Amino acid sequence: MTQQLRFASALTFETDVRKAAGEIGDAIQKQMADKPVDLAILFPSSHFSRTAHDLLDHVRDVLSPGVLVGCTGESVIGPDSEIEREAAVAVVAASMPGVRLRPFALSPADIAEIAEAPEKLLQFVGAGEDTKVFVMLGDPFSANVEELLRVFNTEYAGVPVIGGMASGAHSPGETALLLNDFAYRQGAVCVAMAGPIQVDTIVSQGCRPIGPLLTVTGSDANVITRLDDKPALTQIQELIEELSEKDKMLLKNGLFVGRAIDSTKELFGRGDFLVRGVVDMDRRTGAIAIGDFVETGEAVQFHLRDADTAKEDLEMMLTPQSLFGKPSGGVLFSCNGRGTHLYGHADGDISAINAFFEDMPVAGFFCAGEIGPIGGKNFLHGHTASLALIRPTAVEKTD
Repeated sequence: MTQQLRFASALTFETDVRKAAGEIGDAIQKQMADKPVDLAILFPSSHFSRTAHDLLDHVRDVLSPGVLVGCTGESVIGPDSEIEREAAVAVVAASMPGVRLRPFALSPADIAEIAEAPEKLLQFVGAGEDTKVFVMLGDPFSANVEELLRVFNTEYAGVPVIGGMASGAHSPGETALLLNDFAYRQGAVCVAMAGPIQVDTIVSQGCRPIGPLLTVTGSDANVITRLDDKPALTQIQELIEELSEKDKMLLKNGLFVGRAIDSTKELFGRGDFLVRGVVDMDRRTGAIAIGDFVETGEAVQFHLRDADTAKEDLEMMLTPQSLFGKPSGGVLFSCNGRGTHLYGHADGDISAINAFFEDMPVAGFFCAGEIGPIGGKNFLHGHTASLALIRPTAVEKTD
């Protein structure tokens, strides 16, 4: 017997919170065909930051979801369009019979306590061993999500965490994290999903490797001093000399370093690297700084990013998913540096997804940092498209 998952998604441009909730409710209820809404994931644009709690109340009134989670974002993503820097609200909802949902909120103090004593995570989360995925939304001003993910990677090893950091705020207290009856201004909100569902995650970093694989032979925190026993900057200069003119032009988008998740592998592909940007260079010492800590002995490779590569990378990761048929629904977390900033036109990520899964209910938002797994471990990323695809699993028939 196959579990009867049903998803629905909607988008409204209505700025009055009561009317916006009404439009969302009408659209979702029509698609749900009278099935109860067990989960609603709500993404209001940052225009609704001050009225987020009112919007939350109205959406709960019209949908009566078992669990509601969400956050504000600079831009939101509807079923077939990406609405950049305009007032809009997107939502994806699901009826999930048999699936156990465990919502929880973590304050900045909670996160600090968990980082100090990882075993306490289980007390805060209360999710079981059969958890299939965590959806996590954080406040970029107050939530140390990288430390939190480090603990999730040990205490819930192998369980994907996907989500993103709220965006569109200019100062602390402006973001809204939504969980059931509350709109939080700090920390993180999450929901764990357990039971008979299959959740596949895609983290498309939109980069391609260039040059040879190198070994870090000198490092200090986030600074790489030597690569293959040469100054790191020397390696970059030698690499640039070998690049095509087209690739040299792409350097204006920045140079990136891919850290191998498993440096012992013999062959590496795109999904084997955690990509981080080069943030500084010291021409006096030949050292470079990247947006992550790096250790001596690990394998790295330089990467480039552009619109064609981002599209190709996302499509490459979607292709094997299409072999399993259309998912019941999806949730998309794209970097606020993608969209028209990257592609030069609107709807770059959502149109690629819809080309593979036409009419799949999906919604999301543009993040100030995306959360998702690479190589079996969860990380906070930049410039990625992180996607959760949810399908039913076969369950045994009971009398």
